[in-house]
Amino acid sequence: MESTREKILKALRKLPNINPTDLDALIYSNKNKSTGLTRALIRQGIISEQDLLILLVKELRMPSIDLGKYRLDERLKSLVPEKIARQYSIVPISSFADTLTVAVSDPLNVFAIDDLRNITGKTIDIVLTSESQILRSLDQFYVSASQTIAKVTENMQEVDLAIVEERGQMNVSAESGDEAPIIRMVNLIIKEAIHQRASDIHLEPSPEGMRVRYRIDGILQDIFTVPVESQNAVIVRIKIMSRVDITSFQVPQDGRFKMRMPAGEIDFRVSLLPTTFGQKVVMRVLDKNNLSVGLNKLGFSKHSMGLLEEAIYKPFGMILVTGPTGSGKSTTLYSIVNKLNTPERNIITIEDPVEYLIDGLTQIEVKQDIGLNFAMGLRSVLRQSPDIVMVGEIRDNETADIAIKASLTGQLVLTTLHTNDAAGAVTRLVDMGLEPFLVASSLLIVCAQRLCRRVCQYCKHPVKISEKAFKKIEHKIKPDTVFYEGKGCDHCRHTGYLGRMGITEVMQIDDYVRDLLLRGASSDEISHYAQEKQGMKLLFDDCLDKMAQGETTLAEVYRIASAEED
Repeated sequence: MESTREKILKALRKLPNINPTDLDALIYSNKNKSTGLTRALIRQGIISEQDLLILLVKELRMPSIDLGKYRLDERLKSLVPEKIARQYSIVPISSFADTLTVAVSDPLNVFAIDDLRNITGKTIDIVLTSESQILRSLDQFYVSASQTIAKVTENMQEVDLAIVEERGQMNVSAESGDEAPIIRMVNLIIKEAIHQRASDIHLEPSPEGMRVRYRIDGILQDIFTVPVESQNAVIVRIKIMSRVDITSFQVPQDGRFKMRMPAGEIDFRVSLLPTTFGQKVVMRVLDKNNLSVGLNKLGFSKHSMGLLEEAIYKPFGMILVTGPTGSGKSTTLYSIVNKLNTPERNIITIEDPVEYLIDGLTQIEVKQDIGLNFAMGLRSVLRQSPDIVMVGEIRDNETADIAIKASLTGQLVLTTLHTNDAAGAVTRLVDMGLEPFLVASSLLIVCAQRLCRRVCQYCKHPVKISEKAFKKIEHKIKPDTVFYEGKGCDHCRHTGYLGRMGITEVMQIDDYVRDLLLRGASSDEISHYAQEKQGMKLLFDDCLDKMAQGETTLAEVYRIASAEED
């Protein structure tokens, strides 16, 4: 059977403006070179780029694409890094299920396709385009990753940021000499993270350089790559800012620092972890301004907000917030504490670690290495005559027992637990070995929550969903519900989402729930009662309501809350 290469060469020889002798000479001279045949044909002037593309499309019966009119998905950067894309001269177009579609200018390079298949683990579909379009698109698509330190930092205003220290303020740009470019780079990473609304900054070393990623609206996104020769200097700079040992590289380290920015002070919690290629750094961005937006801006429905407002002003009892890591539990608790933080109240928190430093609170950080765990800290806290106690997390029976007994002896206790739903949190406490009558007597309210991405208000547009998808939810929404999605724009970094909101499931612990607990009822029975008699909405239903109001998408509903669907 005639190979693809032979088919192309045969077609080339038939063209009237090509000299077969010149073609044979090129093939011979290019035999042991890394330059592909199609690229060599164009560079030697044997055929024009456009004519070659037309020939390839015709002979190979492959589709072609004009990359200049195509908007590339930013998420493909993590699937096909810049180094791979430039090495094989390909541009990723789309990824669906197990298939990755890429644009190529040289379909004869079968080794590139095989390597790409092994790297991504996906089936590779190819479309054709010109080499000049490939190079232009690579420069535009990977623009952030291809910049050097000088280009990245040349326009940065060094005076924008300052480290806030205990004895005053030190300007970040005050240092000079060879370190200045590194200082500017770290400043840029931090400044851009704030600008992009990132909750975390990830710096991950590798042999090719340090990858910088931001977690924006709960999703990690590639930003750019720090050159490999500068990654150690960047890590040392962050260690100096965090006041940790700059000579230690083999053990995990934790630190924090505070930056003064034009919009106010922002705390950063820093975690360093030794890896194969150096220390990985994760900086959690802790902006206290997010706590002052008020409970009513966190995503609670009017009904749920009423139950929560009633509970937080009770003189004693326990308020339990539950959900997986990253579901916004801490933000909810801090927002409650912020609301209750008045001079006449003694509020003490015990956390691991302390996230937000708030004036007016007594905050204690768990230190396992010296035996200061939640249980020991809580015992000591109760001897400080607190009015309100916030316990970062209930992790064991001892902590749970002390917290519940504290809530029965005159303190309002706010805490979190890792369960999937509100009713499950109640039975989990009993499963941990606590007496059902203590749990029933202490709990005031249980709130389960998740964080859901908002559809971008700048580019959202109505869409039609499949009949199959609609049938799954038609009994829960109005027939005239309009479904929205984001097209992707500069405001949302072409993701279609901008910002997040809470979806909640709030259950009041009334006399009947207490009776169910004492009778050993299951979490399903308790949840059924709360839905039928209290009007509690499950996480899935609350997320559907927000979708019906045009605040999120059906895809996000299923991503976040499908496990809680009936």
